[in-house]
Amino acid sequence: MAVPASRSVAHEQGGTSDVVGAAVFVGCAVWALVSAAGREGRPEGVLLALLAVAAGYTCGRIAGSLAPVATAVTLAVAAYILAVVARHDVPGDTAESAAAPGDTGAVAALLILAVGAACCAAAAAEAPRSRTALLVVAAVAAVTGPVLGSVAGLVAAVGVLLCALAAARMRHRSLGLAGFAGATCLMVGASWAVAVRAVPEGLAASLEGQLTAHRVLLWEDAVDLVRANPLLGAGPDRFGELSPTALESLNSDGKPHSALFQLAAEQGVVGALLLGAAFGWLLYALWRSPRATPVVLTAGAALTALAAVATVGNALSFTPVTAGAGLLAGLATARPADGATPEGRPG
Repeated sequence: MAVPASRSVAHEQGGTSDVVGAAVFVGCAVWALVSAAGREGRPEGVLLALLAVAAGYTCGRIAGSLAPVATAVTLAVAAYILAVVARHDVPGDTAESAAAPGDTGAVAALLILAVGAACCAAAAAEAPRSRTALLVVAAVAAVTGPVLGSVAGLVAAVGVLLCALAAARMRHRSLGLAGFAGATCLMVGASWAVAVRAVPEGLAASLEGQLTAHRVLLWEDAVDLVRANPLLGAGPDRFGELSPTALESLNSDGKPHSALFQLAAEQGVVGALLLGAAFGWLLYALWRSPRATPVVLTAGAALTALAAVATVGNALSFTPVTAGAGLLAGLATARPADGATPEGRPG
């Protein structure tokens, strides 16, 4: 019996994104080892993060094919519980610091994952009452951000919720995913401009007040390390040893509180470009996903919010966050089980 054209297209699209994703992940792992070779670099943290994302993505693809709604709800509940726990300690913390993760750390990231997963479950649910109930749960979780000590988490989670509501009315995903890519590039560009003092003085003072002067100084140290060794960087997990600001700080976790600046400082420009490639692959995989457009755009909004938090915080230093991000991406890109009809195609 001939395979339906829609099934063939979905399989081909998924295969292409899988090959691209595997190439990007291998490149990230190999470059971490290359940048550490011959020096005191410690690539274990980067490799652990890659393993967590890959494991989460694989589990999401499998569970998303069999029980997408139940898996998304489970992720939402687990992420919210971890967000509550994160006020005191985060399982899988690789930051090695006694300091609290702060508004732009684990709490905000886990809250984003919880709300994003709940909204994805709502978008995938068939019964209108189930969709409404899940959206209400997501809204309640989002507004508890200040109670959990994360105003940034509140803002980001509400943004994800609003995007989920808008996604329910969208038929084509290309424009939405392009918007997510543009917003991320804008966030990265603004952060770099702050670090190199390329913004007007008044705006710089306002941004520094939001980010804290200490974090801006850490970013400036990261830029100095990039300029000193733009290709290989200083070596994985060496920022804390070479940053004057980190060395002078009490209870420093040795991180620049930004995934972008950490990769750039420790693995050079190539490491930063590979980080961007990983996020670009996620958006590409979502664009190729056979899942319905509301599910795809909701997951894209959550991953974009997570990328924004990781740009100005240490969210990716926590294994539950990286694993949860991979799981959410896997859920949103999982192909329907055998015999099912694809829920949507790129448009």
